[in-house]
Amino acid sequence: MDIAPTFFQSKSTLACNGKLLDLTTPVVMGIINITSDSFYHGSQFRLKRRIYKRAKEIIQQGGAVIDIGACSTRPGAKLVTEDEELKRLSKAAAVIRKHFPEAILSVDTFRASVARRMVTDFSASIINDISAGEMDKMMFETVADLGVPYIAMHMQGTPETMQVNPTYENLIKDVFKYFATKTEELGRLGVKDIIIDPGFGFGKTIEHNYTLLNNLDAFRIFNLPILVGVSRKSMIYKPLEAKPTTSLNGTSVLNTIALLKGAKILRVHDVKEAVEAIKLTELCINQPIGD
Repeated sequence: MDIAPTFFQSKSTLACNGKLLDLTTPVVMGIINITSDSFYHGSQFRLKRRIYKRAKEIIQQGGAVIDIGACSTRPGAKLVTEDEELKRLSKAAAVIRKHFPEAILSVDTFRASVARRMVTDFSASIINDISAGEMDKMMFETVADLGVPYIAMHMQGTPETMQVNPTYENLIKDVFKYFATKTEELGRLGVKDIIIDPGFGFGKTIEHNYTLLNNLDAFRIFNLPILVGVSRKSMIYKPLEAKPTTSLNGTSVLNTIALLKGAKILRVHDVKEAVEAIKLTELCINQPIGD
């Protein structure tokens, strides 16, 4: 199976609205959910003053990217309308652009029309699509036309169905094939900056998630930045018999493993701790190996 098409080139930077985001050292993407239907209530920010405060916190704590989402994609979630999603996102983006005009803004949406509006109206820098074009067939052409970096995530099914007995013939092989197909199509359309996200918790059992994490370094063959989003998810709190609110330590552990296996972007609720994980991991891996 040819999983490394010839057009792939190793990417250490992303072009974000005229600025280059350097990924030589991994970076942190801080989450702002403009919704009341998230699995982790600590990530919900619907009031303008709270959105401002959270964006400021992400930047001050060392986050390189602010990721805003207005349509919950937790397991079993029902999707909000396009108009409601756009209304929520526009409110958040307006606050962020007013106070932090230079911020690199990522928009978490699977709708091509919403992606276009957020880029044209608010200079969104990155489109983060949980479905990699599966839920809106116009998405690939849209991001190619917009010329923005694109995060393609692997998901089996939809948010409403993804955790209903997810099964694979061969998990790693199936996800490899998925990304090979998606990145080849994006490359043909001229999308230059592609990030791959294995989609922890999206159509996967706990065992699937840990198999994926253990084999994360295999995805380096694509020579594309890898984004990992495990923050406070059930793959952490269920084995520990805990809750999302008490899963920060487990998140830091898994983020560190992901970094050692090649992750370049950590999408998190807790920016400070993720930045610290990167600093310490980089300090370790950049030291010489003794004789």
